[in-house]
Amino acid sequence: MSRTVIDLDDEALEAAAKELGTATKRDTINTALREVTARYRRLRALEEARELAADGALDMNLLLDKRAYRPTGSATDDRDTGAGR
Repeated sequence: MSRTVIDLDDEALEAAAKELGTATKRDTINTALREVTARYRRLRALEEARELAADGALDMNLLLDKRAYRPTGSATDDRDTGAGR
């Protein structure tokens, strides 16, 4: 962790702290930096997925169909738990 002296917009810092639920300047700035980084990573991933879907390399209907990746059996279904063996 580095130490830096900078001038901050106090109103923007206060607004960010309220939005982020942080109590200190340090926590507000560090949380904001992490949030911005994560947001841009998600935006890039979404754009890549859109490009793949547009190229036909990604089937969004299959991805959105929860039946395609979750077991559909009941909670008492012996096949999923291995019970009854």
